Amino acid sequence: MDKVCVFCKKDQDEVPLVHLEFKNKEFWICPQHIPILIHDPSKLVGHLDDADTIQAG
Repeated sequence: MDKVCVFCKKDQDEVPLVHLEFKNKEFWICPQHIPILIHDPSKLVGHLDDADTIQAG
């Protein structure tokens, strides 16, 4: 599995990446897109499996 941000697809040579586990799968997200994960996860639909089930914080 490539380590790239689930949203922008930048890899660890371009941006820092934070490890994320969801529904027994591993993903990575860059710090720029963590607010989307927290506040508007619906924007991750199509980028992260089952993102539509995540409730905004």
